Amino acid sequence: MEKIKMTTPLVEMDGDEMTRILWAMIKETLILPFVDLKTEYYDLGLLHRNETKDQVTVDAANATKKYGVAVKCATITPNRQRMEEYPQLTEMWKSPNGTIRSILDGTVFRTPICIDAVKPVVKNWKKPITIARHAYGDVYKAVDMETTEPGTATLTFTGKSGETKTLTVQKVDGPAVWQGAHNKESSIRSFARACFQYAVDTKQDLWFSTKDTIAKVYDGAFKRIFEEEFEAYKAKFNELGITYFYTLIDDAVARVIRSEGGYIWACKNYDGDVMSDMVSTAFGSLAMMTSVLVAPDGTTEFEAAHGTVTRHYYKYLKGEETSTNPMATIFAWSGALKKRGQLDGLEDLVSFGEKLEEACFDTLNAGIMTKDLVGLVEPGFQATAVNSQAFLDAIAKQLQKKLA
Repeated sequence: MEKIKMTTPLVEMDGDEMTRILWAMIKETLILPFVDLKTEYYDLGLLHRNETKDQVTVDAANATKKYGVAVKCATITPNRQRMEEYPQLTEMWKSPNGTIRSILDGTVFRTPICIDAVKPVVKNWKKPITIARHAYGDVYKAVDMETTEPGTATLTFTGKSGETKTLTVQKVDGPAVWQGAHNKESSIRSFARACFQYAVDTKQDLWFSTKDTIAKVYDGAFKRIFEEEFEAYKAKFNELGITYFYTLIDDAVARVIRSEGGYIWACKNYDGDVMSDMVSTAFGSLAMMTSVLVAPDGTTEFEAAHGTVTRHYYKYLKGEETSTNPMATIFAWSGALKKRGQLDGLEDLVSFGEKLEEACFDTLNAGIMTKDLVGLVEPGFQATAVNSQAFLDAIAKQLQKKLA
């Protein structure tokens, strides 16, 4: 059959370890046989980021702004252990996700991929919970240092006018560690608008949580800005019968556990990082979580919410068979192709993305799964664990039927 045509490239960002292997397998098995794929390719593998002094990450983000749609593989953010593991590294490079999110000024929306055979471990969760994660600032753009003697740390801001403001952070009597974090009002407003608009688009309630009782100025600004931005959306929320709700994050956690789901939970950057992993795991698996970054101008980047699956990668290097779940990465590709098709008016490309997702669900519902899911299925459901390639081949068969 004739391959589905594309008119505009999407930005393709390759990654690291087992997800890089899966990336190539997904393209080879599920995309290239059916789509005349056009991408602008960037290798965001750790060693190539090191070779380019991380310029490749900046270039990929700017290309995403140019073309409007990107799909990204999971990547390594090096820590001290990784510096030992990769002695070629000249620097402990920052998170590529953080760099991209900063350049695009976007908000990350993460939603679990749910199937009937795998019930959430929280028994009363009946609908997916979408985590809306602010994608700028906080610890991801923080600076930190270590000191070894008694002394005093201060925080000083010097304005363009020359005016300065100084606070005493703390006086210590010995070794200490320090961190300075920030956020920008413009980014917080973009985050709020994105959350309210996403709630309107999906017709879901929106919850927002911070800890403004402790971080009275910092988190208090988030709370105030959300309240100000909500004024422009209040009438639409009333019309749709949906609500906006603010509470402290510790109260939100308790409410989430007791809820039925079916809403958007907006979180600051670090909170969203942690809570999205909690939600995805409770719904089934980290590999069953979609992640999409939406910028204020509509630029969209699709990725998996999980890491590079290091343990499976080392098994793969030994020649051992792996059963790594590719679902989130497949949905990153399907989401990007659908978005590209929508922007370019290519109904065939949109339809392909939809059918690819349907083929994934058909395969899972037929009981063909990777090992991580087989151990989670409900009693009585017959499931067979297969390796990653066999799982992709099974999806390809379902996809071929749908495209015939």
